[in-house]
Amino acid sequence: MTNSEPGRYAAVDVHYPATGGARAALVTAYKPRFTRILDERVRWLLEVAPYQSGRFYTRELPALRAVLADLAHPLSLVIIDGYVDLDPQGRPGLGAHLHTYLNVAVIGVAKTAFRPATHAIAVHRGDAKRPLYVTSAGIPATHAATLVTDMAGPYRLPDALRRVDALTRATT
Repeated sequence: MTNSEPGRYAAVDVHYPATGGARAALVTAYKPRFTRILDERVRWLLEVAPYQSGRFYTRELPALRAVLADLAHPLSLVIIDGYVDLDPQGRPGLGAHLHTYLNVAVIGVAKTAFRPATHAIAVHRGDAKRPLYVTSAGIPATHAATLVTDMAGPYRLPDALRRVDALTRATT
């Protein structure tokens, strides 16, 4: 990436329809608030690995790789729905594996608490009573939590994550 070419920020998600396979989605923006979405894309995978407790990344990472492949612009940061690492000792979760694959900062935004992830930073957005749980790789967790707090949208879940979730669940 050259100094004149800004990096992009991406939010990604994956959904597993009852009919099988996986549908991954991505939205990009020039700024980490995601106030203006630049691009959207969706990729289907016909086959996915079965769910394995503690090895969720083996199921989700191929779909994320597919939707992230061949982007026209470099990424500065990726936000995922989930955890980067699963405990304070750094046991890698989906986000850590994605960070290793992409070599860019990854922020994990989880909607539910994972008991071993006592290091996750609770973030309250809007009027939500329940927090989001933020973890990160390649960016300090406190900075990641601030970015998530400041992301566009009035609801508990930032608009960019709501949008990729909607794209993964679309039937067309």
